[in-house]
Amino acid sequence: MRFFRLLMLVLLIGCIFAGQAARFLVVEDPQKSDAIVVLAGDTGARPLRGLELLRQGMAPRLFLDAEAPHNVYGQQLSEIAQKYLNTLPEAHSTSVCPVYGHSTSEETRDVLRCLQPWNIHRVLLVTSDYHTRRARLIFSHSLPQYQWSIAGARDPIQFGTAWWTHREWAKMTFDEWAKLVWWEAVDRWR
Repeated sequence: MRFFRLLMLVLLIGCIFAGQAARFLVVEDPQKSDAIVVLAGDTGARPLRGLELLRQGMAPRLFLDAEAPHNVYGQQLSEIAQKYLNTLPEAHSTSVCPVYGHSTSEETRDVLRCLQPWNIHRVLLVTSDYHTRRARLIFSHSLPQYQWSIAGARDPIQFGTAWWTHREWAKMTFDEWAKLVWWEAVDRWR
């Protein structure tokens, strides 16, 4: 009987944790900053959220990370991103930050290269909502000379906090949790 109660308690705690698993991944804490950095990876929701924050006056400058070696129909993604930024009314306040790394951790080196010429101390990161917790942890750890805040770009096709209701949301929640655990257990200590 005692074992059964303990098992039920563990299952109840597990269900509560599982229900909140996706919610834990999302951190929304944008602070007024010297620059906004939109992380590479998504070319839809992330840039739009970054521009929204720029237009709200959250920072005077926006850096749009774009995978430099990545080609789309014969054009480098960084070139396409620059052409896009040139069409905006805020073009003078924006620039592309070419990214050569293939992970968030590697992307920190590229972001550092883009931020160094500027007098920047506070940075507002923009990434997909499910990636906010891990991105802020990685950037805070790798580049402690900057003060980091974060804002999430929501894409309801990819992710939602009721992860068990959509297959894609469940896959994204599982994938991001695996990456978060790997960061905390392995990569942080390298």
